[in-house]
Amino acid sequence: MKSYSNKKRNPYGLRLFFHLSWLLLLSILFSAPVFAQETHHDTKWLKPYKITDPDKIAELLPYFPSRASTNGKTLTPDMFEQPEVCQSCHSEIYQQWKRSVMAKSWDDPIYQALFKRASIATKGEIDNFCIACHSPIGMTSMDATAKMIDTKEHLPGVNCEVCHNITGISGHDNGAYVLSPNKEKHVKLGPRSDAVSPYHKTEYSDLHTRSEFCSTCHNVSHPVNSTPIERTYDEWLESAYNEQGIHCQDCHMTPGPGVNDNPGRSAVMGKEREHIYSHEFTGGNSTLHNYFNEPESAELARAMLRSAATIEFIDLPHEVTPGELITIKVKVTNVGAGHKLPTGFPEGREVWVDFMANSAQDATTVYRSGAVVDGHTEPNTRNFKVTLGDSDGNVVDLNVWEVDRILADTRIPPKGYSVVDYTFLVPVDVTGTLSLSATLNYWPFSQMLVDELLGEGKLTVDIVEMTTTSAEVNITEQTATTAEGTVTASVPKH
Repeated sequence: MKSYSNKKRNPYGLRLFFHLSWLLLLSILFSAPVFAQETHHDTKWLKPYKITDPDKIAELLPYFPSRASTNGKTLTPDMFEQPEVCQSCHSEIYQQWKRSVMAKSWDDPIYQALFKRASIATKGEIDNFCIACHSPIGMTSMDATAKMIDTKEHLPGVNCEVCHNITGISGHDNGAYVLSPNKEKHVKLGPRSDAVSPYHKTEYSDLHTRSEFCSTCHNVSHPVNSTPIERTYDEWLESAYNEQGIHCQDCHMTPGPGVNDNPGRSAVMGKEREHIYSHEFTGGNSTLHNYFNEPESAELARAMLRSAATIEFIDLPHEVTPGELITIKVKVTNVGAGHKLPTGFPEGREVWVDFMANSAQDATTVYRSGAVVDGHTEPNTRNFKVTLGDSDGNVVDLNVWEVDRILADTRIPPKGYSVVDYTFLVPVDVTGTLSLSATLNYWPFSQMLVDELLGEGKLTVDIVEMTTTSAEVNITEQTATTAEGTVTASVPKH
């Protein structure tokens, strides 16, 4: 039998074969995304699948435009227990949760003010979109709306009954959790396979140990145009932390940064464990803790921020000359955050460098960039943040519902760094040394934005000094000619 290589080829047959093959391949390529969109709504790199049929929306997204669902159940408030019931056995965990931002997710005054604006502007169409993550029980069992903010009816934030009754997720954004309480069987889901309680049944949930659990509310897409507004989960997903198996819970459910072991009991009658998950859920919002008079939690938030980054001068000149331009470079490295620095709500979160160059001789400021002026960082501040825009490309400072695109993103990825530089003129009359300082600051919202939302003097934003560095550069002896004449500057002899 002759081998295929020895046969005489038919060029026309081959062309037909390749032509048909390409047609088949193209048909697969163009049909595959449709199939993927219909069966895998959480596939990241595909344009989000849009449901347009009202009946289908009602069936698949009962709390549209959020992606939350209840496994087909109709929920009522009596299906959920009060956190105080949990307190009797989980006293320490309850106290941690009570002072957490999770507990205050509905009561946060900045959230409430911004939510009311958004609700009025959209005629209530985005209410479920916001409430899904700020009061899941309120949305699914109490018909919550933004109008309840100004009533005496209190809505629960993210409490014990929310997290420990989530049975699954249907995606990675916009509240895509499945909240399914089971009061009849009295089952609570958690990260332990050997937990035993005299009060309720327990079931192990692998989901509760992974970042995917957090993704449903820590990825936010615009409900109409799908603009990626918040992407904390995706930032982690693409990081070295994910590759190393370090999840959100490993950093935000510990007693503090760098504390990996937290031995103890999660319940008074529970087993002694090598590690108990802290329910402080420590992040970076010391401002909110200050507002609720929680100084210890505020300091924990500051400690978390201080562990996130380093700052240093690089390629410093050995000396500078009066009357000449110099460039100073500052390197900021994200060493501790498993997501971008900063992450979260983009209209508020800002990290920036406050840089100063002073004359060491008389302490006068030669150059500064990064001061807070009129409640916001001054123009040309080297900052790390997201800038959002509307459909016309205008910057959106407050009305997040108008967002249509990302105009800029200067944030620092996990394990990444950014180098910023400052070029300025050294005055001709400066002598001795030039003192340089660079401070990395953070705030969750600018004071200007908070004043706009709440009124001036209602809430003071806590500016956290994350880290700082300083250096001195010698000034050379130099004769410089100016319009006024000749000035001689000399370096003191050491």
